[in-house]
Amino acid sequence: MAKFTMSEHITAPPEVVFEVASDFHNAAENIEGIDKLEVLTDGPIGVGTRFRETRTMFGKEATEEMEITVFDAPHSYVVEGESCGGHYRFEYRFVGDISGTTVRLNVETRAMSLFAKLMTPVASLLMVGPMKKCIAADMEGVKRAAESKSRQLENA
Repeated sequence: MAKFTMSEHITAPPEVVFEVASDFHNAAENIEGIDKLEVLTDGPIGVGTRFRETRTMFGKEATEEMEITVFDAPHSYVVEGESCGGHYRFEYRFVGDISGTTVRLNVETRAMSLFAKLMTPVASLLMVGPMKKCIAADMEGVKRAAESKSRQLENA
């Protein structure tokens, strides 16, 4: 269906950015676009952690269940899920540099059902723009939270 990459530079060390980005228990506080996020599995966040995320999209509440399939702190993690006949894969990479961290997000969506395959051209045209806008807003939320946390750590 669609494949694209987005990135955001954050003025905070990779460890802090990764910690904020993978803090699923507090995601709704850090990311404005998330109405509610419920971690469905016990134990620390890592491979196999499942969660249910609720957002308001196009004026309607939408809930998706996803799972972490790769977790390599503080370097990367992958979240995958299936919805509306498609498979979604979000790969987050955290690359440190002298002034902070670049978060690079690789997004892949793949049609699984016959209906989704038939609708791929239309869905790609209609969904990629809003999806990118939503992801950009999410990354801005992570940026604000990570930079704030980094300043607090520097002042402690």
